[in-house]
Amino acid sequence: MINRRAFGKIAGAGAAAALLGNRPSLSSAATSDGKNDVILPAMKNTSFGPLKQIEAGVLNVGYAEAGPAAGPAVVLLHGWPYDIHSYVDVAPLLAAKGYRVIVPYLRGHGTTRFLSSKTFRNAQQSVIALDVIALLDALRVEKAILAGFDWGSRTADIIAALWPERCTALVSVTGYLITNRENNRRPLPPKAEWAWWYQYYFATERGRLGLEQNRHDLAKLVWTFNSPTWDFDDATFDRTAAAFENPDYVSIVIGNYRWRLSLAKGDPRYDRLEKRLAEGPVIAVPTITLDGESDPFTPPGDGAAYRSKFSGKYAHRTLRGIGHNVPQEAPQAFAEAVVDVDGR
Repeated sequence: MINRRAFGKIAGAGAAAALLGNRPSLSSAATSDGKNDVILPAMKNTSFGPLKQIEAGVLNVGYAEAGPAAGPAVVLLHGWPYDIHSYVDVAPLLAAKGYRVIVPYLRGHGTTRFLSSKTFRNAQQSVIALDVIALLDALRVEKAILAGFDWGSRTADIIAALWPERCTALVSVTGYLITNRENNRRPLPPKAEWAWWYQYYFATERGRLGLEQNRHDLAKLVWTFNSPTWDFDDATFDRTAAAFENPDYVSIVIGNYRWRLSLAKGDPRYDRLEKRLAEGPVIAVPTITLDGESDPFTPPGDGAAYRSKFSGKYAHRTLRGIGHNVPQEAPQAFAEAVVDVDGR
């Protein structure tokens, strides 16, 4: 755990300028090419300590919590194939700054379980966002800073767009990730399609069986492809891979990727929400977007591809030498973005 003084040396205004290069301040027009960013090495925390469980909506949610209970809330959201350990170094940095940090396992991961065996194992985008709203309600958190990557970015984007009263501010890796399934029918350039190989693999019964039987090896391959500069060790991967033993893991992962390609149905009760999301709603809450320069899914143009989707105070940062799992590869930079977007 890092103390307040240590974090101040890392993330304070003067030291941050020296260590992390010129960061764009949060403004209505701020942009940055991030080419001068210098990323500090990741720290080596390995555990959050005892996890908590709470009933929220259709789930019993497993989550880690750090920092003072009365502090401003920050919810950190992981993606696939990752888990809460993506934030194992970010959480103590934010807790040391006085934030109440909440890091939940998404449905189908870790210790999060469905309350009923009869509940449809739905994985469409709006339902995962509703899980987070239900968690905020269960924890009696009126609003929070939302920060995420991969599935977590999409989920945070959705809440910021549709329920801005629950979102103080947003940190979103790879920017605007709300899915439009009609747009997803159109082919991408071949190199981009190649990066999504597992999405098409999962569209087949062979892919479902492959995920069932080879979930660890498949995830490790994706980690290596997504983060070509990250030298993670087996122990780091294994801590996350334990989350894939959830009994609903395969159905949720397969359901999510098939739903995006219109190969699996969602729940008609959420059609109205999905229609609103398909319209590409603009996000007005204060936002910092992050791109890992080495992430194969980072769009070209230093955030220009999605800049028009953010109408409030905004800044963009590109992190040199960082891949897809930004919070675990560059925890100081991720934590600094949370503090900066809050602007306290």
